[in-house]
Amino acid sequence: MNHYMKAKTDLNLHHQPIDFSDKIALSFTKFMRFFADTFFSGRYGHRAVVLETVAAVPGMVAGALIHLKSLRRMESDEGWIRKLLDEAENERMHLMTFIEIAKPSKFERILIVIAQGIFYNFFFLLYLITPKTAHRIVGYFEEEAVFSYTEYLAGVDSGKYENVPAPQLAIDYWHLKPDATLRDVIVVVRADEAGHRDVNHDFANQLSRTN
Repeated sequence: MNHYMKAKTDLNLHHQPIDFSDKIALSFTKFMRFFADTFFSGRYGHRAVVLETVAAVPGMVAGALIHLKSLRRMESDEGWIRKLLDEAENERMHLMTFIEIAKPSKFERILIVIAQGIFYNFFFLLYLITPKTAHRIVGYFEEEAVFSYTEYLAGVDSGKYENVPAPQLAIDYWHLKPDATLRDVIVVVRADEAGHRDVNHDFANQLSRTN
């Protein structure tokens, strides 16, 4: 099982931008947050479906590029590749789970194709130019994901969103109890996102020290 579920993760952790690169990463993230808030409003299930298709891209792109770098230089990757590929797989499982909950429309499926195509190429080029900034952006993306899932959870607790049964896929992947609900799914997904946040900020910090 490859995921980042943590029992005592600090959900409020925020990396204060230190240099210009960090500030650019945070500004870009806030811009994307504004777009998501405007487009999806309170439809958190559909928001999760579209955004998780994008969230699963960085780990795969970075993992592949580090893999090729390791081959070219004939040196160790220090365990980065496995962590990044695990992250990509974990985000893909988030998507598979929320597809069963939110049932994306045809328009949203088209949007997914467009968003993934644009973001894949953007992140690929960004990682070639400045991997530190790329990881920082992902770290900030994950901070926003934790915040969004916290809002989603509050909506479920208040009765705004129906606390439907958890998909069997989620029960099997996270080893949830048989009668698990959407609330249980959001809690473990949020913990995963917090884990990804910490990993990517740590990678960015390591790259900052080596530059």
